[in-house]
Amino acid sequence: MNLDAAPDAEAYVADLQSALITPLDRECLVCYLLRMVGEFGCDGTHRWTLRWRELSAPRATALLRRLANRGGCCCDCEVLMNVYPERLPEDDSAPLPRCAGISRRGSTAPCKGVP
Repeated sequence: MNLDAAPDAEAYVADLQSALITPLDRECLVCYLLRMVGEFGCDGTHRWTLRWRELSAPRATALLRRLANRGGCCCDCEVLMNVYPERLPEDDSAPLPRCAGISRRGSTAPCKGVP
């Protein structure tokens, strides 16, 4: 086994991980949360909400407070279930619709996607 390849393999895995959990171009918070919670689950925190905010809307410093005021106080799945219940798919096995995109970088408004 070539131990010199280990740093390259680790860098490749880190790059792949980053690509998998990075918001897509103009992806809204709701579509991002649906994708991340569906793929990786909810760990009882706002880890996906915070990642989206960090990369897509860094100036939205009151985002967590606004979501908490609407029922998404503790974690990402609460944001989906309590703040955006109309956006939850009726059939868990159905593929997620493509995000219609946010109107401008930094917007925290959900896209005009389904429904």
